[in-house]
Amino acid sequence: MKPIKFLAVILFTTLITSCERVAPNYQGVLMENYGKSGKSDYSLVMGRVNTTAPGTELFQVPLFEKRGETQDQLHLKAADNTEFTAKPVYSIKAISNMCVDIVFENSNLKANEDFLLAIEDNILEPKIYDLMKEASRSYTTDTLMASGGSLKFEQHVQEDVKLEFAKKGFELLSFSCQLDFTDKVKQGIDTRNEVKTSITTLTSQIEEQRLKNDLAKLQADYYRIIYTPEYLQERMIDALKWSNNRVIITDGKTPVMLSN
Repeated sequence: MKPIKFLAVILFTTLITSCERVAPNYQGVLMENYGKSGKSDYSLVMGRVNTTAPGTELFQVPLFEKRGETQDQLHLKAADNTEFTAKPVYSIKAISNMCVDIVFENSNLKANEDFLLAIEDNILEPKIYDLMKEASRSYTTDTLMASGGSLKFEQHVQEDVKLEFAKKGFELLSFSCQLDFTDKVKQGIDTRNEVKTSITTLTSQIEEQRLKNDLAKLQADYYRIIYTPEYLQERMIDALKWSNNRVIITDGKTPVMLSN
């Protein structure tokens, strides 16, 4: 083989092997010149990309839904200083027109297939933890453990996470966090709820008896006011008028019945 042809084969082989292909359903972002000039050194690319030039690196951002969860349970504190744990589970999707921003802000992380995983571990999940710690200070243990309390907390955190992720170029598709308390806290809450229930029942019974007593007193007062001697005398006269006897009043006060 002639030297020129051999050199051409070498150059062609080098060119082919130094090219990378952007995978389907991924957005390629090419960094050039080591990114020294800022965001202008980053551009969107497709298909085969030549990465032979020094300081050139191809980042691939997945455009499909990616599910994630924190490796460990997060330890949080409620407003009343009670400790509890949470296990956030979420799904995200890169916003396509922000892929350059995603790579530019995180190009110090891995550029291979673990690039998004590195973003999750180092950027997104620590942000979730910070937001949950901040939100937990607004809720007491009773509120969190009450009916619907954990759901309100989850919705609160979800809205905060959604806003922060959007700033970083990701759409939050789903989010949940499983709250859990120690057995000691659960037992204390159960005991407190039982006491509250007993107090509520007793208070209701006392109030019911008080109302009955008040009603009885009102009825007694009513009869005492209505059934005066004068009232009874009038009722007797009225009753006698409907009988076959004649009624006369001899002393001007007491009715006397006379047979016909």
